[in-house]
Amino acid sequence: MNFNLQSLDLNNPLLQKWSLSIIAVILSYGLFFWLRKIINNKVENYKKRHQARRTLQYIIILLAIVIIAFVWIEKFTSVSTFFGFLSAGLALALHQVLLNIAGWVLIILRKPFDLGDRIELGDVRGDVIDIQVFYTTLVEIGNWVEADQSTGRVVNIPNSTIFSRSLFNYTSGFEYLWNEIKILITFDSDWERAKKIVLEVAEENLEDIEKQARSELKTMSKKYMIKYNKLTPITYVDIAESGVQITLRYLTSARGRRQSEHKINEQVLLAFQQEKDIDLAYPTRRVYRSNLSDGD
Repeated sequence: MNFNLQSLDLNNPLLQKWSLSIIAVILSYGLFFWLRKIINNKVENYKKRHQARRTLQYIIILLAIVIIAFVWIEKFTSVSTFFGFLSAGLALALHQVLLNIAGWVLIILRKPFDLGDRIELGDVRGDVIDIQVFYTTLVEIGNWVEADQSTGRVVNIPNSTIFSRSLFNYTSGFEYLWNEIKILITFDSDWERAKKIVLEVAEENLEDIEKQARSELKTMSKKYMIKYNKLTPITYVDIAESGVQITLRYLTSARGRRQSEHKINEQVLLAFQQEKDIDLAYPTRRVYRSNLSDGD
């Protein structure tokens, strides 16, 4: 079949509209990649660079949609009618999509969390690595991995989730949280000496964190009605089934739980090794056997 260019009616309105629409899309892509290259070269901060690229993408898409809409709709009254029907259709057919967009607007304007924050939204915990119109992307923490360390999985959460589930932000405003370490020693151990050792180890390792936390708390108290009477480590003693339990409660950075636990536990174990009157306890069981003769 031979295709003859002369057979095309270049004055055909439909052909002209399709041509202009394709040109608008091509120019939009070209403009986007050109401006993105400039952003990559000029903006050094990775967080600001990522936000600038996202903002540019949304602006270019919106610009292309507006241009194409005016190509296909000739009169202003038609534009009003078009957008009226479009709004009604979107409200009915794209309810969840609109909720995601509304969630994105809330996140961008109110900033309950931002890129780099560690959050828990619904049943998912992780570090925010991307905020898009429909989804927020996290690198998951926790789950089968202890002490809030990364699992390596990337999770996409619909932005509409922010309207229906509780949001916890580990790092916004106050980047520290309370952590507890439980140590069980035998009933025969010198628990007062053990308690003193645990507290000394904690104070030695957490002095800098206490100063930083106090400074952040002072700033945060200007925005929220929040107050901690005590930021220094504290120990509690409980009587457990298998021994005396010493609980250390202390402040640590949101991303430093495992490292702080490792450091404190290691130094406590080394200190206990030097003490003759302190022994770690573990669950024990006693079995009593009664020897009864056949005649009894």
